[in-house]
Amino acid sequence: MSKRILLIQGHPDGSEPHLCHALAASYAKGAADAGHPLRQISLAEIDFPLLRSQKEWEKGRVPASLKPAQDDIAWAEHIVFFFPLWLGDMPAVLKGFLEQVARPGFAFTREEGGSPWGKKALNGRSARMVVTMGMPAIVYRWYFRAHSIKSLERNILGFVGIAPVHETLIGLTASIKPEDTAKWLGKLKRLGFRAE
Repeated sequence: MSKRILLIQGHPDGSEPHLCHALAASYAKGAADAGHPLRQISLAEIDFPLLRSQKEWEKGRVPASLKPAQDDIAWAEHIVFFFPLWLGDMPAVLKGFLEQVARPGFAFTREEGGSPWGKKALNGRSARMVVTMGMPAIVYRWYFRAHSIKSLERNILGFVGIAPVHETLIGLTASIKPEDTAKWLGKLKRLGFRAE
């Protein structure tokens, strides 16, 4: 059974290909081979402002450049995020993007007398985070407890109803060997084929 898949490329540098781009391309190839409908967003190619106030987030309009991204998120059944770990967290462009698109009225709704947390509006979608990093992935996962990934999973995606969320963590990318790169690309192609 096919699944509608949205790939969000969160690498801020679109001037040259990076491992994140190759991983996304492999995932997309696997998804296409299986016949899954696919859309892609590259954040490095979109110009949008950062939010500066709670009032703007609650009452302002999503920038016109990001309205198609909201439409893609609404369309998707499975969302895959690709990004490098920068200063222990997602790059600012991805955080800024999520702040803009995950607004009240789209990602969740509030009702008078209802829960102070609101009602999740993006239920029925699953996600995967594919994260590259310079440190060993096991160190990030066990010593640092994958804190920023857990925050994204729980405080953003879970808050709006996206679940389950799976992780693919790829470490030591500055010195990765060609044969290891090939293994990761193969794994991502298989994940794309299965829409996982």
